[in-house]
Amino acid sequence: MNIQHLLIRGSEKVVSHYRLLLASAKAEQERELFISRIERERRLQNAFRGDRAERFAP
Repeated sequence: MNIQHLLIRGSEKVVSHYRLLLASAKAEQERELFISRIERERRLQNAFRGDRAERFAP
């Protein structure tokens, strides 16, 4: 297992935890926070995979 694969797996685990938190979020502000963190992790995953177009997206 290389470092890139390890980083992607770790990021996928983080996303799964954020999804659990999102499901139990009470306030809209909490939901928005977890959604933004999930999106950030997805961008990181794409960067780890080498997707250059996604790496430079806002």
